[in-house]
Amino acid sequence: MSASHRPDSRSEPGRAGLRGSAVGGEDGSMNGPSTVRAQSLRLRRGTAGATVVAGLALLGAAVLLMNSWRSQLPDPVASHWGVDGPNGYSTVDSTITVTLVGGVALVLGFGAVTLFLGHSALTRRIGAGATIWSAFFLSIVAAGSLYVQRGLADARDAGGIGAVILVAVIGSLAAGIVVAIVVPGDPALPTTEPVDADAPRVALDAGDGTVWLGTAESRVALAIGLVAAGLMLGFAVLTQLWALLIAGIAVFGLVASMSVVVVRIDRTGVSIRSPLGWPRTRIPLDEVVRANVIDVRPLRDFGGWGWRVGPRGRVGIVLRGGESLLIERTGGRSDVVTVDGALVAAGTLNALADRERGNPSRSS
Repeated sequence: MSASHRPDSRSEPGRAGLRGSAVGGEDGSMNGPSTVRAQSLRLRRGTAGATVVAGLALLGAAVLLMNSWRSQLPDPVASHWGVDGPNGYSTVDSTITVTLVGGVALVLGFGAVTLFLGHSALTRRIGAGATIWSAFFLSIVAAGSLYVQRGLADARDAGGIGAVILVAVIGSLAAGIVVAIVVPGDPALPTTEPVDADAPRVALDAGDGTVWLGTAESRVALAIGLVAAGLMLGFAVLTQLWALLIAGIAVFGLVASMSVVVVRIDRTGVSIRSPLGWPRTRIPLDEVVRANVIDVRPLRDFGGWGWRVGPRGRVGIVLRGGESLLIERTGGRSDVVTVDGALVAAGTLNALADRERGNPSRSS
């Protein structure tokens, strides 16, 4: 059964409703604002600290390993590869320095994203996964490129590094996904406060079977994914680095999975997911403070398209510009999804939240 598409007279679709919301009382009780802020800070610090330390440890181990091979390597070593094999050379020290400096910059950068913008579990998981991914990828590529040169008198005799790239792509992606999965979720922050009276609402059907379904897609993102995969395929053929075929498929699969989302709103809350099931996020109904409609400009508001992080840790599933659904959550969190029919979606969500909190008169 679906929700009616008639916003009532209390709807104000133009209002953005950007206020944060506290859960519980103002006296520092279990779900008071000070407690919520402290919980959020502990989660952000813990996740960022653990993954940054792990990322730096991975880089350190790679540096120690590469340094231990110094006496077994040619001088200079191959540092760049082309169609016919190595075509660029440097010292071992230079290879180690580039790996260490680049890796530390990436690890600290993604760690900062986790710490300062990780107000929701989704953002922390993205930041933590990216931290470990970058450390693994750089470490495997750098150490692997030197490993294949051990025992050579001349670096020009080194073969290709297709296998190294394949291991780096698959290994780093797997490590990042595992870390993202094990990052703790958000603590439950339910509220019983009614939704603001001026928030948009629709009239709900009788019973508990009300469901709103919507989709959001980006043909531009899908086209970009196809172009990127095609370029990697062409480069793989030219260079005979066949591992890039796997990388191209992985890139296209990742872009494709993030270029379409399905949004479902029902009495349990909001589910936003790719048709493949990942990535996905869920917002419990008892953590919805208010839903509304805002106008989104991807570059200005989120720095681009896709699953993004905006100011103050706002999560954005941004596949186009224009009218979008804004969901304000307990704990000062908020999510934006650029779904068609955003006004009806907001009205349905507000009405369901009212009904579940014992305020049926607001959604009648």
